[in-house]
This record gives sequence, C-alpha cells and structure tokens, in this order.
Amino acid sequence: MSGLGPVVRLAPAKVNLTLSIVGRRPDGFHALHSIMATLGLADRLSIAPPAGPADTLHVAGDDLDRAALGPPAGNHVLQAIAAARAAVGGARPAPALAARLEKRIPIAAGLAGGSSDAAAALDGALEAWGAGGDAVLSQDERLRVAARLGSDVPFFLAGELAIVEGRGERVTPLPGAIRGEAPGILLVVPRIAVATAAVFAAYAASGAAINGATRLTSEHLAGELQRGLSAQTLHDRAGILASANDLFPATAALEPAIVPFRRALARLTGRPVGMSGSGPTLWVLYPSLEAAQAAEVHVRGSIDDGVLVAPGNRPPFVVASTIVSRLAGQP
Repeated sequence: MSGLGPVVRLAPAKVNLTLSIVGRRPDGFHALHSIMATLGLADRLSIAPPAGPADTLHVAGDDLDRAALGPPAGNHVLQAIAAARAAVGGARPAPALAARLEKRIPIAAGLAGGSSDAAAALDGALEAWGAGGDAVLSQDERLRVAARLGSDVPFFLAGELAIVEGRGERVTPLPGAIRGEAPGILLVVPRIAVATAAVFAAYAASGAAINGATRLTSEHLAGELQRGLSAQTLHDRAGILASANDLFPATAALEPAIVPFRRALARLTGRPVGMSGSGPTLWVLYPSLEAAQAAEVHVRGSIDDGVLVAPGNRPPFVVASTIVSRLAGQP
C-alpha cells in the first residue's frame, strides 16, 4: 500500500433509460440492448491497510437494510477484491485490505449498487497494490474480471453513459453525449422485494415475443446520444423512454402493486414514469436538478399526507439526482 492514505472511490447508481431484450444466449442469459447512465447518487468506498491478515469489510448507512445486504462474506466488495488479487497473481504484492462502504444506494432496487460497489472495489484494490495502470492488467483483462463478477460490473468500469449489449459485457461509452446542464431525475423506490433472477425467470416463462418497438426506441436513443443530446431534449423523450423496458410486465406479474403505484406517481408528477432494470425503482426525468428537487419535495409531502400510498412496509426511498455522462471518479 502507498503511504498516501486510503484509496477512495465513488460507486454511482445507474439507471436504465431503455432496456430491450433482444434474444436468448446459448449460456442461458438474455441478450440485451440498453442505454444505461450513471447517477449523482453514489456509495462511497474507502480501502486501507487492515488490522489483521484477512480482507475485511465494514458497511454503514442511514437507510441500510442488512437483511437484504446479506452476510459480509458474500458482499460484492470482498468478492471483487479477491478477484482482483487472483487476476494480479504474482505480478504485484497483493496484501489484505480493509474496506469501508458507505451505502447510499438502496439495495436490490434495480440501481445496480452492488455491481457498482464491485467495480469500485476492483479498481480501488488494483490502485492500492500499485497495479492501477495497464502494465499489470489491460483494460480488456479488467473487463473480463468484471464480467465474471456480475453482468452490470463492466458498465461501471467504463464510468459513462453507455450502450450496453450482450448480457452486459459489451459496453460502448458515450462520453459527452448529453450537452449542457445535467438532466435531473427523481428516483422513487417502493419497499418491495423484487429479485432480478425471478424477474428474468418470469419474463422467460411468459413466452413474450421480442418487442421490436423497444429495440427501435433503444437504438434510436443510442443514435441521438452519439450525435449529442441536450437535457431538455432527453426530457422531451420521457414519454417514449418510460415505456421502453421489456421487464416491466414480468416485474408487475411478481409484484402487481407496482402498477397502481406507478400510475399514481405519474398522476401526481404529471410526468411519464419509467422503471430501472428489473425494478422496483421508478424514475421521472426533469430538465434540471432543481426541477427534480422540487418534485422530490412534492412527492415526499404527498407520501407524508397519505395522498400517495406506496406498497411495502415502510415509506419509499425518494431522492432527486442527476444523470451524468462521465463519472468524475474521485470525491
């Protein structure tokens, strides 16, 4: 470890602006075409020398669901550190590390917080061992390690708005795709448990045909972003994008309460409401962070007053954030 102090990484949430299922792969995974974006909402990971001989992890957070988080040994952070050590092999000393994870992203919400934590841990561990450049692990080798950790992990190594294909291993970054002010986004996460594997299984069991309209929407947005898009124009596309998630019917089949809640949120905000990933996070686009923050106040007040009733055993997680087209990297 360097004497410069702990290695710190931000691990941002992601949102799926589109999610098209384009087929079934020979390995059993579904093939996707998705436009994914990192958000201002992020976990914070610190890595430092440990007090003992083994990797350790401490997780903290104001809104932490420890039952959903699972045991520390199964956490994505420790798995990523172990995978990084195996990938480095004997090329660099790879001593034990102590990780502290400050959770701000809701768990099991379709925001890929666990995958983002894994990407941050992989990158941070390599830097801690002095293997941060391409001399030890090339970018392609890192992406292969990331893909073994989880389908969304390679996206976070790209750190940008991107086209994501395959099962998540093919990432085409779109740096600078959003021009001018960063778009605002309101995230509303009802407290219902929706497992990603169960949603994909429900989708497969439904026998749904490939939705060509979703694929076209996803590809069209990709083309627009490659040419450059303003926050206002992205906001204007919200009505089309909100319906461009092929997993929503499967999520609704498992958790029917998400359907009336989505409708109620759309009526309250007067805006189209989309879903990220396999859910249950719902999103609403705005042309600015200020507009999203005003919507956050309105939604929170409506929940407190009983005007908006969310499924689950406690109030939903509600936060305004921004879509960023390039990850800043350091806090």
